[in-house]
Amino acid sequence: MLSSAEIQKVIPHRYPFLLVDRIIELEPMKRAVGIKCVTSTEPFFQGHFPGHPVMPGVLILEAMAQVGGVAMLYPEENRGDIALFAGIDRVKFRKQVVPGDQLKMVAELIKVRSSMGKLWAESFVDGQLVAEGEFLFALTKR
Repeated sequence: MLSSAEIQKVIPHRYPFLLVDRIIELEPMKRAVGIKCVTSTEPFFQGHFPGHPVMPGVLILEAMAQVGGVAMLYPEENRGDIALFAGIDRVKFRKQVVPGDQLKMVAELIKVRSSMGKLWAESFVDGQLVAEGEFLFALTKR
């Protein structure tokens, strides 16, 4: 299990864009499972949407990608690199994420070649699938 401080040693994201609170399972270069506790004080809720707060889908995708990034960047030889989006395919949103939800994200690396890779990620609230997609990424030096 990785705490927020330990996650920040692996990926470069920081508040307000660090969207993973902890990693609860990790198999470097294979798979990671992360948690995001969605609170009513998230800055994006101010405008999305007043009176009916909904976590933006693009931020759910970003959180899923960050969990995959931890799996990819955890090995010492990858520390300091940045995983950048190269593409997103087969994305589906199935349920809204709102304050009070605990988002559980599962990311599995499908293919890694040199500085390019592909991962499949899903996110859940209370065991119910809320989003899924395939992410292409490129590793680059910071």
